[in-house]
Amino acid sequence: MEKAIVIGATGGTGAAITEELVKRGIHTIAFGRSRQKLEQLAGKLGNPKHLKLAVGDAMRPDDIVAQADDADVLFHCANVPYHEMVNKLIPLGESVMEAAERLAIKVVAIDGIYPYGRKQMDLVTEEHPKQPHTIKGKVRLDYERMMFSKRWTKAEVMIVRLPDYYGPTANEASYLGSTLEAIAAGKMAFFVGNMHVPREFVYLPDAASMVAELAGKNFAYGQNWNIPGAGLISGREIVRIAQKAIGQAKLVIPMKKIGLSLIGMSVPVMKEVVEMLYLTEDPLTLSGEKYKRLIGPITATPFQEGITATVLALQEGKASLALK
Repeated sequence: MEKAIVIGATGGTGAAITEELVKRGIHTIAFGRSRQKLEQLAGKLGNPKHLKLAVGDAMRPDDIVAQADDADVLFHCANVPYHEMVNKLIPLGESVMEAAERLAIKVVAIDGIYPYGRKQMDLVTEEHPKQPHTIKGKVRLDYERMMFSKRWTKAEVMIVRLPDYYGPTANEASYLGSTLEAIAAGKMAFFVGNMHVPREFVYLPDAASMVAELAGKNFAYGQNWNIPGAGLISGREIVRIAQKAIGQAKLVIPMKKIGLSLIGMSVPVMKEVVEMLYLTEDPLTLSGEKYKRLIGPITATPFQEGITATVLALQEGKASLALK
């Protein structure tokens, strides 16, 4: 991998992957809709010479093709809000794949665990039966089938699956992102789902490192890959670590079905979260055995270190904006 283009570079996973690629000295094209957000990202990374900013719409294949230069890997990190998933997720993926097909480029698509449905094994491998029982899970499975469709003869694809994630670049698309942002700001926070059941979270810089390793392996394409986190942790423990890091302990309210439904009357995306609450009660845990066997050791920052670094980075970011 000598040059890469990151679609959705200013989102949670896209920003983390862009940062990792830049750190590795890889010529990187950060593609997004907002020049302002792209420039903010470049500024955070020190405006490196091997980072190019590209403004465009991922729903338009021509935009991607025009900005791709001679990139040999495309990271598809763009996503759609929950309430638009049914109508927009697959068209977005098709647009990216049409561009990739024209470019004859490798594609690394970042996705989640929804297609697995309810867990049928303690550690979920890539061979876990895909039997989604939710609307979003079924859409995500159709999305996978589209990405691996035989209609694409020139683009090589892998899908990389992440559990819930957190990190300095995580945003409202992450269940935990808005919680940690509120804690970092010293405000009352909401936590989506059950705060007592331990579940899996991956630190985005760790995920980005492992995704970059996969992207450089030719044999990894044409497959699904699971990216596990550093173990299991409860919401209560996450909040304890975050509050200790900033030296404040404001109220954190767990949001379950009734609360999310009420908020969803004015914020549509929150209503859509209700369908996925089963994952906070009976969570999936991803197996990293395939990655360890074929790629190498799992990168796993301890939660104490990762959560502390996240809230301090969020605090610093807010302070920097206030000074401008």
